[in-house]
Amino acid sequence: MSESDGMDDVLDGGLRQSLMIASRIAETLARRRQESQRHQEHQDAQVAHEAQARLAAERSAAHAALAPVEKDQWWDKAQPNDIATAHAVAEGWKDHDPAALAASEKIRQEVLTRYGIDTHDVGTDAAYLESGIQAITTEKARQDELARSQEETRKATAEHEKAMQLLAAARAEELRAQAAKLAPEMERHQVPVEYLANPELAQALQTAHTAKTPTAVEAADAIVKERMFLIGKDGINGPDMDQLRKETTANVNGAGDSHFEDPEFVKAAKEMHEAKLLAEGGFKGSERTPVEQRYERAEKELFARMEGVGREIENRVTGNESSRLKDQGLKAESTSAADYGSAEHHEKFAESLENSGANETQIRGRLAAARSEGTHPSAAVTMGKGATKARRSSTEATVGSERSKNGLSR
Repeated sequence: MSESDGMDDVLDGGLRQSLMIASRIAETLARRRQESQRHQEHQDAQVAHEAQARLAAERSAAHAALAPVEKDQWWDKAQPNDIATAHAVAEGWKDHDPAALAASEKIRQEVLTRYGIDTHDVGTDAAYLESGIQAITTEKARQDELARSQEETRKATAEHEKAMQLLAAARAEELRAQAAKLAPEMERHQVPVEYLANPELAQALQTAHTAKTPTAVEAADAIVKERMFLIGKDGINGPDMDQLRKETTANVNGAGDSHFEDPEFVKAAKEMHEAKLLAEGGFKGSERTPVEQRYERAEKELFARMEGVGREIENRVTGNESSRLKDQGLKAESTSAADYGSAEHHEKFAESLENSGANETQIRGRLAAARSEGTHPSAAVTMGKGATKARRSSTEATVGSERSKNGLSR
């Protein structure tokens, strides 16, 4: 045996030992990296959950702040600061929440009727709205130039938060009083107190509470079950504006963002969304208003609102007044109906909109509404169900299956 053979054994043993040490170090580093990654993922999930919880709480607070504006008694006693606070909340949430959009329109109508101020001109400036209402109320015509410093902004924010807290506390007390009154029905259906913030569920429980006959109680209980199911799907506040916009534009040809500025269009979109969910959940509805009928009614309203918005845009950008259209008579209508829906018609219509000064958004919106129907609008109104051009999604297929089970078809 040579000396070189012994040296080779030593080197070989040292190499193996070094490799084992390196392997252990690599395992340690990999384990630390995995732990660090799991820790980061946990933190990200926690942050997302907290953000979602804060958003839900803020949305519930906004609902509480806007609930009184639907009552005439509130308007008779409301102070300028109360109206300005409600306006600020509605403007801040109207692009994200259907209830806030409806409240925004209610505030606009009441303020215009009572004080002659159009909130569309005011925008989100609640301080200006408040000062304007105060000036008209006290019959003093004055212009108020607001010099806003950082301290004034901080005070205004603090006052707003305080008002929101007071409104939320008052709403919570109102819900507790309502829960005490409806306790038997809530216990029977296992309804948490906070669920009373859903107006449809609260109304259904109230109907069950006052029902006098077994048939009436059964009908009210069916509505309560539907509302509990929908809350389980969409939450207490219902679907938000982004959810309705995404679902409707994906399934209804011609529906665009501009239509969601119309509270009645949003209401119809919400009703169709709820009808889909109820059908998927196996709900049949009542004999008077089955789920099938509710879906069809909401769908019909959607297309009626789309046609109305489209015609309004057309008249506005082309300068067609209603009196001028009437003077043209049936001759113009029959002529336009002949080539309505053709590529040439759409091209000429787009050119006329552009020449009249319409912007790109208005042109796209009107063309989308025009393309959603393959017939002249006057004919589409009388065509009924055959004029509907909604794309069928998986959820709509479920509604269709429910219709077949009920022996109904369109």
